[in-house]
Amino acid sequence: MDQTGQKPTGSEQTDSVDVVTIPGIHRRFLDTFFSPAKMTAYLTAEPRWVTALFLGVALTGLQVSLIPSEIWESLLRQQSLAQGGSPFPMPAWLMDSWGILTATLAAFFVLVFAVVGAGLLSVIFAFILGDEGSYRQYLAVTAHALFIPALVGLLITPLRIATQDPQLTLNLGSFFSFLPSGYWLGVLTAMDLTQIWSSLVIAQGAHSIDRRRSFRSAAVILLGMMFGMALLAGRFMPT
Repeated sequence: MDQTGQKPTGSEQTDSVDVVTIPGIHRRFLDTFFSPAKMTAYLTAEPRWVTALFLGVALTGLQVSLIPSEIWESLLRQQSLAQGGSPFPMPAWLMDSWGILTATLAAFFVLVFAVVGAGLLSVIFAFILGDEGSYRQYLAVTAHALFIPALVGLLITPLRIATQDPQLTLNLGSFFSFLPSGYWLGVLTAMDLTQIWSSLVIAQGAHSIDRRRSFRSAAVILLGMMFGMALLAGRFMPT
């Protein structure tokens, strides 16, 4: 209540929340890396996702577009030879537009991943496990968590160019290079460190959305899902 004893109206309460607790996208971007608990608390109060989602998509498209088309052509040739096929020269028009094409496909994939992934989180936490939370809240958390793989991927793009490997990632397999080539090394290679970090941020988001859900239990669920997908992807990972 104010000094006159009157209770603030709903619009006044909303304005107060917007001004006090919801910072701009630049602040939320930094908090995703350095203060995820604070960032997810913002999003629980006001699930803003549009700007964050398209910023993450744009950064993903940018990192892919910076890789020269010759590197992609070399990768496709190596994959074709590894599968017993014969490489074929790429048309000049395709080479000229390759950067735009790959960037668009990568951006589209990330966009779909975020939208569908948020829906999956809603089903798991809100529907199956009975937690509170809306699809918009889970989408907002997922969109902001995209900043991590998008920015780190952009930072290691020079390394991808230097090594002529556009699919280079920071993954658990890098720490177990002493293992023989095979399935388990493929599983570890499929577990991207930026995706693990991103999953932990989403787990913090699930905890902020419903305080009954501990961060630890949310992290176990999300990392368990990631490990399950890595078990499947390990059969197809080149090692």
